[in-house]
Amino acid sequence: MEWQVEFYKKENGNIPVLDYLLSLDPKMRAKAYSEIELLEKHGLNLKEPYVKPIKGAKYKGLFELRVKFASDIGRIFYFTYHNNTFVMLHGFTKKTEKTPQRKLDRALRYKEDYERRCNNE
Repeated sequence: MEWQVEFYKKENGNIPVLDYLLSLDPKMRAKAYSEIELLEKHGLNLKEPYVKPIKGAKYKGLFELRVKFASDIGRIFYFTYHNNTFVMLHGFTKKTEKTPQRKLDRALRYKEDYERRCNNE
């Protein structure tokens, strides 16, 4: 089964995941792209340590792609959409053990916005 990766685009045209990827140093960016390719290649068969579902009923359907390079830890939130598509929502570099609530809520808002706009087309 072939999978596609799509980057969420806000109504103003900004692409949060692309902004995040471009903010990374070249080696970390290469690692992130490599893991996005792994997700595209293996789809739902890709498991920990690469991907992990977000816990909590509120976040059902949200996942994080886990990118680690040297001491840097990045997370890219995504969800699965129709036609074997992963939609990358936004990313951030972890500074604490626990994922900040506002990062999770932002991913949820982007997911809901994407679904709303796709269902209205």
